[in-house]
Amino acid sequence: MNDNTALLRRERRLLVLLGFVCLGLLAGALYMQFVKNEDPCTLCIIQRYFFALIAFFAFFGATLKGWRGVAVLETLIAITAAAGIAAAVRHVYIQLNPGFSCGFDQLQPVVDSLPPAQWLPSVFKVGGLCETVYPPIFGILLPGWALIAFVAIFVPVVASLWRNRTRRALSAL
Repeated sequence: MNDNTALLRRERRLLVLLGFVCLGLLAGALYMQFVKNEDPCTLCIIQRYFFALIAFFAFFGATLKGWRGVAVLETLIAITAAAGIAAAVRHVYIQLNPGFSCGFDQLQPVVDSLPPAQWLPSVFKVGGLCETVYPPIFGILLPGWALIAFVAIFVPVVASLWRNRTRRALSAL
């Protein structure tokens, strides 16, 4: 087994780990909803979708055998994490500026009409308002934790894409 194969196996294992981390974050969100009775708002649900997409892309990328396929899925993960960062920044802004609406009336019907909201309404249906501030965890609001998680996903994945660019080029030859 050459060095390139070992590095690809390591990359695929890291993708599996990322998938499980995202599933853990989703489990935490469900804990907050069902045990702590903290209803998810529109932006919360959108962030759930982004974490679920990242988990899907990570698990799918871990099944691929070549650098190019892994790179495509890591690119999708980076794009999804960037969108998650945008949603989380917006959510933090709304919670730090009371009286500012998240556009609940405009976004809520769209989010509630997506297929997962029909399949699992208790998980993907909007139940709260973005302005509702729940007790912080270790001094950080919930959307702040989502922002930290999305950044913690985005930065290493982009670094991996950058670091492995020559391996992809060599495997294309």
